[in-house]
Amino acid sequence: MKELLVIILASVFVNNYVLQKFLGICPFLGVSKKLDQATGMGIAVTFVMLVATAVTWPIQTYVLESLEIEYMQTIVFILVIAALVQFVEIVLKKYMPSLHKALGVYLPLITTNCAVLGVTINNVKDEYGFAQSMASSLGCGLGFLLAMVLFSGVRSRVDNSASIPESFKGIPSTLLAASIVSMAFFGFSGVIDNLFA
Repeated sequence: MKELLVIILASVFVNNYVLQKFLGICPFLGVSKKLDQATGMGIAVTFVMLVATAVTWPIQTYVLESLEIEYMQTIVFILVIAALVQFVEIVLKKYMPSLHKALGVYLPLITTNCAVLGVTINNVKDEYGFAQSMASSLGCGLGFLLAMVLFSGVRSRVDNSASIPESFKGIPSTLLAASIVSMAFFGFSGVIDNLFA
């Protein structure tokens, strides 16, 4: 249990896929203007990460490795993730149409979100068992959600600031704010090791 907690906390804070590994930047920058959209995207990505791991880990372990076709991993994982995103899109469209409309074009982009693919591949690369892989995916999804929510707040403050020069408004100020939030997460390096030592 302690090992799973360490994996989750490390994935959220120390190895944050957006702020430390710089994966999943497209939805991070694109859907972080409003808190409700950022939260919805974070929850959707977390769900896709968990389900993708639950599906890809057995495929990797019992199909690809047993047939000795591990070189097909990336293609198979992308196909699984694409199918899962289509499922999430159908569910959101039916049960949460306002969130589906708010996420717009960014919802299908979860298919190409390298953070989702990165989690599934890194779980295999790190030789995690099923429970460890699920804990890692949960932590990575919660880290993505945390990054989206924090950056949404920072971005709204920056966008509403009257003291920003006209040439610096928009993308330049957004990228600078993202770099500041990212640097703040570098302060968590080593904390998990010391906490559970």
